[in-house]
Amino acid sequence: RFDFHAPDLEAFPCLGLAYAALRAGGCAPAVLNAANEVAVAAFLAGRLPFLGISALIESTLAALGTEPADGIAVLLARDAEARRKAGELLDKMVQA
Repeated sequence: RFDFHAPDLEAFPCLGLAYAALRAGGCAPAVLNAANEVAVAAFLAGRLPFLGISALIESTLAALGTEPADGIAVLLARDAEARRKAGELLDKMVQA
């Protein structure tokens, strides 16, 4: 038997961020993915604590907002911008 329950978004904040990015639409999911990749790489390198992953993703999403995903070129540009912004935010988090 399988019992399904609503996910605990406090215990899993990245899931809540993913839902929010999907609701926002446009380039937000690409921004979330790029920020996640930067955050996880920083965690694996010992530069960011595990609980800092969601904070970095959230900060990157807040800094960049969303725009329409009008084609692959726009998405790739937004991905690159999100990676740069996440790197900048990561540097500030590490220095703090």
